[in-house]
Amino acid sequence: MALYNFKRVQPIPPANDFLDIVLSKTQRKTPTVIHKQYKIGRIRQFYMRKVKFTQESFDEKLKSILDDFPKLDDIHPFYSDLMNVLYDRDHYKLALGQINTARHLIDQVGKEYVRLLKFGDSLYRCKMLKKAALGRMATILKRQKDSLLYLEQVRQHLARLPSIDPNTRTLLVCGYPNVGKSSFMNKITRADVDVQPYAFTTKSLFVGHMDYKYLRWQVIDTPGVLDHPLEQMNTIEMQSVTALAHLRACIMFFIDLSEQCGYSVVDQIKLYHNIKPLFVNKPTFIVINKIDIMRPENLPAEEQAMLNEISEKDGAQIIQLSCFTDEGVMNARNVACEKLLTARVDFKLRGSKINDVINKIHLAEPVARDDIPRPGVYNINLKKKYLLKTPEWKSDIIPEIMDSKNIADFFDPDIEEKLDALEREEERLMAENHYDSEEEMVKKKEFIHFNS
Repeated sequence: MALYNFKRVQPIPPANDFLDIVLSKTQRKTPTVIHKQYKIGRIRQFYMRKVKFTQESFDEKLKSILDDFPKLDDIHPFYSDLMNVLYDRDHYKLALGQINTARHLIDQVGKEYVRLLKFGDSLYRCKMLKKAALGRMATILKRQKDSLLYLEQVRQHLARLPSIDPNTRTLLVCGYPNVGKSSFMNKITRADVDVQPYAFTTKSLFVGHMDYKYLRWQVIDTPGVLDHPLEQMNTIEMQSVTALAHLRACIMFFIDLSEQCGYSVVDQIKLYHNIKPLFVNKPTFIVINKIDIMRPENLPAEEQAMLNEISEKDGAQIIQLSCFTDEGVMNARNVACEKLLTARVDFKLRGSKINDVINKIHLAEPVARDDIPRPGVYNINLKKKYLLKTPEWKSDIIPEIMDSKNIADFFDPDIEEKLDALEREEERLMAENHYDSEEEMVKKKEFIHFNS
């Protein structure tokens, strides 16, 4: 998870503030007084140190920017595509490339002017060379003001992205807008996603966490998706498509049979068929929500047949629940988690790593050397050489001791008979109504409590 913690990216100041930070640091960290009567070697060293320090400060700051921002080719494909949807891959790479170019140009300027300062023959000439070097560095940085501004906006948005682990156990909730996805997530996790009676309340990916079978699970609530071609989808919908395409999760496709979401049952089933290619090799469930209003058996025969076709042909299991009455909510969670655990185990068994592990395991079976049975495991007798007064004492069981006394001394041989007698007496007293009823005992306790 630390790999995708984008909140660690440091803020990027505007170009003018960036320049002030570096130049003020140079002024504070390097000597500031020089006189013309000094030897020319000392004067050269003074200004060379100024130029070198400024160049190194620029290099350090720009390199930290390049190191902090994620490289799209190195991170998980889910985050790579998500950043492409949100920020445009080409624009993002171009901005980082311009920062890297500016860093190299500033390094070249610093080296060039340090080399020229070695031939400075007066205080004035050395001072002008230093001034020209810092001026060219400042000009190069000011040209990057748009890239710095863009990267700062990207950083602010990255910090607001949820921390999603693409490799952990995940339940992915999807479907049309306003079908109850966020309500379901709020029921089974500790998340608090905003729920409103209008479409597209959820505009970005939300993550909640829960525990099942002592394991940590993440539940992702995706924005609603409308039934239109991929190229016509907006940024909000593309976030859902990106999550469906790249996360190896259990898919829970929500359908609202009451049609209170504003979309018919037929339209919702059509959306399922259109995005079905994204569900390949992933455990999939059709979650019928709002059954407190409409149940599948109350649907027209044509719509019931469409639902049954999904279950029979695609193998998607149908689950019914109501987030309003909590009916079936926890059952849906448990069934989905069990299905995903089984799928993850099967996936690992089909992988190549399992063969490497099996090859390292060797089960040795000893070959019988004769027909003599040897049950159990041989264990050395440590009591064999005990020096006791009577040899029979060697096999005695060591007594349990409490308060310096043998526990066996407290054993009563008649305890079973006494216990049976007490139970028979208790049954007789209860049969004769010797005890007060429960109501009378409660009244007595209240009376005693009131008087005390």
